[in-house]
Amino acid sequence: MRFDVFTLFPEVFQPYLDSSILFRARQNNLLDVQLHNIRDWAKDKHHTTDDTPYGGGGGMVMKCEPAFAAVEEILGNPLNCPLILLTPQGRTFNQKIAYELTRYPRIGLFCGHYEGIDERIREHLVTDEISIGDYVLTGGELPALILIDAITRLLPGALGDPEGAVDDSFASGLLEYPHYTRPEEFHDWKVPEVLLTGNHAVINNWRREQALMRTLKKRPDLLDNAELTLKERKWIETLKMEPPHLISKD
Repeated sequence: MRFDVFTLFPEVFQPYLDSSILFRARQNNLLDVQLHNIRDWAKDKHHTTDDTPYGGGGGMVMKCEPAFAAVEEILGNPLNCPLILLTPQGRTFNQKIAYELTRYPRIGLFCGHYEGIDERIREHLVTDEISIGDYVLTGGELPALILIDAITRLLPGALGDPEGAVDDSFASGLLEYPHYTRPEEFHDWKVPEVLLTGNHAVINNWRREQALMRTLKKRPDLLDNAELTLKERKWIETLKMEPPHLISKD
């Protein structure tokens, strides 16, 4: 899968792209990230990519000309793939959207900066807008990395464990169950006995129950749309009758 990232600060990306899962995915030709510095398409000697806003006000606004020139040279006119603007005004990113975006072999990511972008970029260039939450960052570079990371994890072969992404929080509509590793006991805190039995059917059942309880305790809103059996829904209704401190993770 290829990402074309349009940014004013390409140096932000490389350290993360050269680490961990993204690095291995690139080595294995599962991921290709091309960074495009929008300044390279500015025609004046100072490579100007921003200007003061019409109508007054503080801050600077990203200019149309270099943005359109960069995107159309790389992605064509008309565009040959989706171009996503990272903006607080976009639809809020989640695991469902990450899965949705894996169907594209190529995606463009446009990183805003300064006070904002010229509205004509939003209206006539980008094809989608995504936010990573209800807060404001300095630019779209960190959100772009988040999209790349979340989507790459879902690509076949990207994770060491083929089932790893299936068990992640939100993948099934629930938060993920708790994990333990050695030592078996630490500061008098013991690993749950069920995980030491070697009975995978029992362990899987325990993990499912833990995921349900953890979701009920931390994100009960997710249960409304989760795929649950009738037995599980009845069990959850029973749990709701318990005092919150009794819905434990153990």
